[in-house]
Amino acid sequence: MTSSIPSRALRVVHKAASPEALQLQLQTQEAPEALPGHAVVEVLATAVNPSDVKAALGLMPQAIWPRTPGRDFAARVVSGPAEWIGAEVWGTGGDLGITRDGSHARYLVLPVAALVRKPGRVPMAAAGTVGVPFITAFEGLRRAGLRGEGQTVAVLGANGKVGQAAVQLATRAGARVIAVERGARGYGGHSSQPVLALDGTRADLGEALLAATDGRGVDIAYNSVGSPYFAAALQGLAVGGTQILISTIERTVPFDILMFYRRNLHLLGVDSLKLSVVDCAAILKALAPGFDDGSLRAFDVDADSLVPLDQATDAYQRVIAGSSARVVLAP
Repeated sequence: MTSSIPSRALRVVHKAASPEALQLQLQTQEAPEALPGHAVVEVLATAVNPSDVKAALGLMPQAIWPRTPGRDFAARVVSGPAEWIGAEVWGTGGDLGITRDGSHARYLVLPVAALVRKPGRVPMAAAGTVGVPFITAFEGLRRAGLRGEGQTVAVLGANGKVGQAAVQLATRAGARVIAVERGARGYGGHSSQPVLALDGTRADLGEALLAATDGRGVDIAYNSVGSPYFAAALQGLAVGGTQILISTIERTVPFDILMFYRRNLHLLGVDSLKLSVVDCAAILKALAPGFDDGSLRAFDVDADSLVPLDQATDAYQRVIAGSSARVVLAP
């Protein structure tokens, strides 16, 4: 693993009192050895997710200190089993960057069971953005019982990265999708079939969901925003329907218990941090055919959003500021 490129890793050593006080140290990283059952990968692209920022700020109670942050990665195997040497791989994990050193570094040590070959048609930079959004979207839809044809799925916050992944997965499965987004922009991402767009700012959003389904309601409401859409999503569900929650702004919301149980509704919480890098590998293997045939598409990464590791502080601050572009480090 010799190279003229310096081997470095980001380190967070303690909780930050505020986003402005976040301190990321860039330290020299010794080239690690691949222990039995493990491999060493050279990270070529790694997204900066909002959850990476939260973890670096100390908002994840299970996080260890000090550590290297970062969950998503696209990489090349440089040490480990002979059959894997030189392979281009991708992945993510709820343990990476939280309870073990993560991907915001040149080198990352992984269990061999976590290695998944990157689909050839996905560019390396884009491959580093897939993990958290698609794993989170997939796990929610899987647990909610997505089958496809004959189902209607509302995705609330559809233009966010998890929202876009959910739209892609649901349309690929054959479900009808209603994309809810603030303003009149409509849905701006990839999909396998046409998507109906609703303005999330309308006061009658729940009624609009019912009207769009001839009064039946949607089978699954994937709520990627949380409290602002909570009541409308419940109102717009079909009998026996499920609302998926992955995030929220307010922790406490009004809740009509009578309506909830009389309509046999379900609430489903999804926290992708509960899925290890090995768990996520199994999901990415299942999703790979979709990326190979083009029915699933990774997020575009423009030149301004691909930054070197020594500009990581700026990259983190861009995510803190709410950048809509996918910010990717290139160690």
